Amino acid sequence: QVQLVESGGGSVQAGGSLRLSCAASGYTYTTRCMGWFRQTPGKEREGVATICTGGGRTYYADSVKGRFTISQDNAENTVTVYLQMNSLKPEDTAMYHCAAGWYVSLSPDEYTYWGQGTQVTVSS
Repeated sequence: QVQLVESGGGSVQAGGSLRLSCAASGYTYTTRCMGWFRQTPGKEREGVATICTGGGRTYYADSVKGRFTISQDNAENTVTVYLQMNSLKPEDTAMYHCAAGWYVSLSPDEYTYWGQGTQVTVSS
């Protein structure tokens, strides 16, 4: 099992910045990629960014390219993934979830472990 705990959400005005963190613990060696996803009520979960070990490859949704940056720190027994979000827009408002899986993808179906989420609200 892999446990994921997100933090860093909050309320900001449009144009502002937030940095989300996701602390992963447990059998993290069973996963290779970690991603950030977001969801608003009534809509499907959307892949935002993903990062994979073995080179640190990163992938972004078109809607966040140039504004969001995903990064990862590996320490003994803990992996932390960050999502730096700049130039935030009201349409970025959502519950943001961290996830861990094996295959590089922005599809939620490819991820096995999920955190509870952290709310991001961007006001105009």
